[in-house]
Amino acid sequence: MPQFTQDDVKFLGEELLYDGFFSMKKYRYQHRRYQGDWSPVVEREIFERGNAVGVLLYDKTKELFVMVEQCRPGAMPGESSPWLLEVVAGMVESGEKPEEVALREAQEEAGSEITKLIPMNGYWVSPGGTTEYVDLFLGLVDSDEVAQYAGLDTEHEDIKVLVMDREELLKALQQGRINNAMAIIAVQWFLIHENSIEY
Repeated sequence: MPQFTQDDVKFLGEELLYDGFFSMKKYRYQHRRYQGDWSPVVEREIFERGNAVGVLLYDKTKELFVMVEQCRPGAMPGESSPWLLEVVAGMVESGEKPEEVALREAQEEAGSEITKLIPMNGYWVSPGGTTEYVDLFLGLVDSDEVAQYAGLDTEHEDIKVLVMDREELLKALQQGRINNAMAIIAVQWFLIHENSIEY
């Protein structure tokens, strides 16, 4: 367990710097230090994106994985294609539970109905600069019933749905075709835990 808790932070206030599709705030805080004293007042700009949910869709009967591919603006400055191979994912809206987001996004992004959700480890995306937290799940589906293309026009989504066997998935991971944190973490979690998953 960590040495410190929430009681070892003094949150002194926040200032809204930008409010658009996402928002940016400046936090002012102090925290207890390992030497026993308190830090000076720290000011940090924090990206407020909201929390997200990711779901690795898996057809246990056929041992097939359902992945999605779409263009991502954050990957445009890179040298490789900004069309990324991902797990189904979405943002948590006000009043929603992560499990509800998982079910909704599987339908919207892959045209699939999840029959069972199995929690994976969640994670902080980049806690030095953003408050975003991701809840991950393994979602059991029937790969015969997924869409070929999906996404919501209102969210400008143009999604290709891919059904992959284990060899194809591992090849995509090893060759760097799966190159986003959420998908890498979800696939690696599955590979580590597959023999102990309670279906």
